[in-house]
Amino acid sequence: MARSSRAFSPTITEAFSETLLQPHSEAELSALVRDLHSNGRPWTPAGLGSRLHWGPLLQQAGPAVSTRRFNRIIDHAVDDLTITVEAGLPLADLQHALAERHQWLPVDWPWGTATDLGTSAGTVGGLVARGLSGSLRQRHLGVRDQLIGIGLMRSDGVAAKAGGRVVKNVAGYDLMRLLCGSWGSLALITEVTLRVQPIRKARRLLLVHGEPSGLEPLRQAVIRGGFTPEWINWETTPDRGCSLRLGVASISDAAVDAQLSQIQALADDLRLKTERQAWSHPLPAPIPQASDPAWLLRLNLPPARCIDLLKDETFQRLQGWSWQLAAGAGSGDAWQVQGPATPAYAIAALRRRVADLGGELTVLIQPSAPESQEALDAWLDAPSRPLIEAVKRQFDPRLQLARGRLPGVAAPFS
Repeated sequence: MARSSRAFSPTITEAFSETLLQPHSEAELSALVRDLHSNGRPWTPAGLGSRLHWGPLLQQAGPAVSTRRFNRIIDHAVDDLTITVEAGLPLADLQHALAERHQWLPVDWPWGTATDLGTSAGTVGGLVARGLSGSLRQRHLGVRDQLIGIGLMRSDGVAAKAGGRVVKNVAGYDLMRLLCGSWGSLALITEVTLRVQPIRKARRLLLVHGEPSGLEPLRQAVIRGGFTPEWINWETTPDRGCSLRLGVASISDAAVDAQLSQIQALADDLRLKTERQAWSHPLPAPIPQASDPAWLLRLNLPPARCIDLLKDETFQRLQGWSWQLAAGAGSGDAWQVQGPATPAYAIAALRRRVADLGGELTVLIQPSAPESQEALDAWLDAPSRPLIEAVKRQFDPRLQLARGRLPGVAAPFS
């Protein structure tokens, strides 16, 4: 993809940052960041800026420095199953380019991706910076496990790289995993090299309806048996109740049919209703939403404890919510789509219950809190908070990047 040669001109964006700065070259980006550094001015790394409002509120955020003009595919080693791209490349464009060579990147669409895709899925760099994973962790692990190389711009304008462009590259410190899930708090991601996979053209979906207690034995049988689903999800919606949805892909229709027939036989023994469905694209379909929900939560649980949450009264008291949890990986999202906004104390109670089950809950979107109340912390302090803060100071001594947004640190530090 060609990069525009137009002169640099910032554009006004949402109130989460003052401006969205869009440099057009590496030299321009470095000069901009060096200038911000020399003036001690805070700034926020960004891709398209579409999800800057997720997570903790930014404190004195300053401008957002965007990579949207850095959107090239640098190298696609088709036979080696690797691809190197600039961080501003839209995720949908990456998947489209890979599909032309019968390949794909096995990561989930971010929540809020529109059915017609476009730029609604955000950029590749944004995907890595958030580090969120979902259904496809069942078989393919998360985006951090697909990373084999990364380029970044430090807060002082110095460029650095880690990893490489080959899968067997283990030299040096694993900086890639440190940047994955850092939410822009350590550096601006400028380039990534990813491991990709061939597309398996034989695919089918299976939907299994039932109560959580009735579905749990089937979940255990699928996870512990010799089955190889691409993904298996707990799904609950206000209108359809609870179900398990799984996707099976293989090299032939016969192989897919054999697995699904065995799973359906297990479901029949448990007196569960099943329904086979078509599955046209290798990625699970995005969840269409016309606008942001009142609440959007990210949950991570031990997979075996998801059933305990689904049966818990704290969960059952929440009305108008939809849930999608990876039944084999324990990660997923919950969002409120109907009715008055759930009060914050109910979400705080849910967070405590999730913690009791050995998991954690992150608040990605929440309603504006009344003046008499404080907003919920997006995430809580991690036991390793002192170490996290020490790493932050090594990368960003002046604490300029994404102020107020450091994963594992609930409140800003100085």
